[in-house]
Amino acid sequence: METMTERWIKKHLLIYTGATRHPFILSIRDGSVDLSSFKTWLEQDYVFVREFVPFVASVLIKACKISDDGGDMEVVLAGLASLDKEIHWFKSEASKWDVSLSNISVHRTNRNYCRFLASLMLPEVDYAVAITAFWAIEAVYQLSFNHCLEDGNKTPSELQDTCRRWGNEAFGQYCSSLQKVVDRCLDKAPEDVVRKAETTFLAVLEHEIEFWNMSRGGPHSGQ
Repeated sequence: METMTERWIKKHLLIYTGATRHPFILSIRDGSVDLSSFKTWLEQDYVFVREFVPFVASVLIKACKISDDGGDMEVVLAGLASLDKEIHWFKSEASKWDVSLSNISVHRTNRNYCRFLASLMLPEVDYAVAITAFWAIEAVYQLSFNHCLEDGNKTPSELQDTCRRWGNEAFGQYCSSLQKVVDRCLDKAPEDVVRKAETTFLAVLEHEIEFWNMSRGGPHSGQ
């Protein structure tokens, strides 16, 4: 039986594909990526991840207080715990690429995305809506970077580590666990909450596309 998230993906396949097979990702896969674009992505995503931490913490609080399944807390907690290593990875990667992570000029696209995250942290936001956003954000990265590792890729050797960080099988399994949580929540949610969750899913895809666009545009594109 088709799940709600599977229906959404089919229904919104064009924008879903736009987020998971963006030209920036395809340029990594075919080896044509401009490394200055990668550096832009690196510094801006570092900023985003630091904002992502309190968002995931807010999802964890909602899971603890609202979820009818104790396993949800463990799933979300695993994601939160991994973000410490992720921040350290960004610092190490930035050092390797000679990218300064101090005094970053935050791109307006990034600021908009971070404001969107902050809006989802409000207490009145339903748990089903918040966990939908968490899953969608993680899934876009997993599907995108996994594509750069699939057969036939020409991903530059110096970007292989980045692709493996999000494209690995274990992270794929984690995203599947999140998706199952989302579908279980949506099955029990009233129609208005399901509609809000779908709108949030689409908003994540739009923000992800804009983030890729920003990265591809270079460091001085539309600050």
